[in-house]
Amino acid sequence: MRVVIAGAGSVGRSIARELIHNGHDVLLVDKEAEAVQSTRVPEAAWLLADACEISSLHEAGLAECDVVVAATGDDKANLVTSLLAKTEFGVPRTVARVNNPRNEWMFDESWGVDVAVSTPRLMTALVEEAVSVGDLVRLFEFQKGRSTMVELTLPATSPYAGRLVNDVPLPRDTTLVGIIRDGKPIAPTRDDPVEAGDELLLLTVPDVEDELESLLSPAHRVPRSDLDELDLDHG
Repeated sequence: MRVVIAGAGSVGRSIARELIHNGHDVLLVDKEAEAVQSTRVPEAAWLLADACEISSLHEAGLAECDVVVAATGDDKANLVTSLLAKTEFGVPRTVARVNNPRNEWMFDESWGVDVAVSTPRLMTALVEEAVSVGDLVRLFEFQKGRSTMVELTLPATSPYAGRLVNDVPLPRDTTLVGIIRDGKPIAPTRDDPVEAGDELLLLTVPDVEDELESLLSPAHRVPRSDLDELDLDHG
């Protein structure tokens, strides 16, 4: 797979190293000469250019690219890069970094973004996942399908603790895809039990998340609200 990464900062370089380790062909693009130092990731190809310019993307060979990752520290640049990649070059997959959660609403198909990754939002979810029992925690949003991956640690007070997976009347468009019990993953079948303390991983849609939380953890149910907007200095 050929991947072009716009932004050769610490995030872009880390992504490049992982992809190269997994056997992929990577090109790093950055407009800052200081950032374009091939010794930092010698296995990658490098290009000193502005990824917001069509001529630069032609030079980067986006027409033969499988994935574009917009990983700069500038949300505007990430949106423009994604839009050009999708509309001008027909890149099959675009992944964009969201630096400021206030801008998340823009990172969708209308701007050519297939998957938006918000580091602050992911960190918040991981903190909540580590300390919450009975609360539904959104781990990831799949932008294209408008689906989410959520986690809930089943409390002892749940009416379904000790019941079989088949006995849990999950809401529409919701699937139990995994159970973590005693630190070990389980691929659940209809005849497996769900136990108090299990971490349940589910794929669902946003408009039934409240219903799902009420079903599995009614004693913990409180009105959900969007996370407070974070005003971060993202550099």
